[in-house]
Amino acid sequence: MSKKNYAGIPEKYARIDEAKVVLIPVPYDGTSTWQKGADKGPDAFLNASENMELYDIETQSEVYKKGIYLAPPVTENSSPEKMVEAVYKTTKNYIKQEKFVTLFGGEHSISIGSIRAFNEAFEDLTVVQLDAHADLRPEYEGSKCNHACALHEASKNTNLLQIGIRSMDISEKDHMDENQVYFAHDLYEDWQDDAIGQMTPNVFITIDLDAFDPSIMPSTGTPEPGGLFWYETLEFLKMMFKKKNVVGFDIVELCPNEKEKSSDFLAAKLYYKMLSYKFKYQNYNEEDEDE
Repeated sequence: MSKKNYAGIPEKYARIDEAKVVLIPVPYDGTSTWQKGADKGPDAFLNASENMELYDIETQSEVYKKGIYLAPPVTENSSPEKMVEAVYKTTKNYIKQEKFVTLFGGEHSISIGSIRAFNEAFEDLTVVQLDAHADLRPEYEGSKCNHACALHEASKNTNLLQIGIRSMDISEKDHMDENQVYFAHDLYEDWQDDAIGQMTPNVFITIDLDAFDPSIMPSTGTPEPGGLFWYETLEFLKMMFKKKNVVGFDIVELCPNEKEKSSDFLAAKLYYKMLSYKFKYQNYNEEDEDE
């Protein structure tokens, strides 16, 4: 990945010393078990971002002016365990600099490292997982850092809510709190309010793009029918940013297809929307940082 500013924003908004947001790309695809290509996700996401309008109509804002620093990518791929450790250390470093830290994968195993860092930094953390898959296996194919294990550690160490789940192995039931799972087939009119009520004040969001229905997000490694749609997802995200302290997020599992660019663009818009909500509804400014 060549060095460039996020979304082609002017240099004055892209410097680490001025930026309130850090974006860490993690082009890793070491444990995928079906379609490969998630390592190309960050580049596809960044390319789409360069072709995106930077004024958000809904929030009437240009959030890039808060400053978004595109960090050097985490390229450790010698083993899943070393990758997770590298993501953990990189994430922790930027959290310590009092940045709003975000990540873009890569496949979902990168979230083991990001969640570990946020859980150390913020008390009583809720992890909200939007995903088609439960990802709760303790170990898979000889590693605890496989994409199929992405949320197992979080299920033991954080308050985990799982949204949109519609594919899992029966063994994962042993590690699942079904009172905190919103299966895709059970989503009903007021599910968002119920989910918000189960969250602690500090929230980290991890979004596997296969949470979305494949009719709007086909370019993932393991697409599943029956997923979330755009505006219901934005409404839920907006509620979280309004009612909770979202401390960071990651987005994973974009598996780009050269002939299908709408998925890349959805990922780009989703990331920018989440930043727009963060700064619109949580008043993230210099005073907040000093508290």
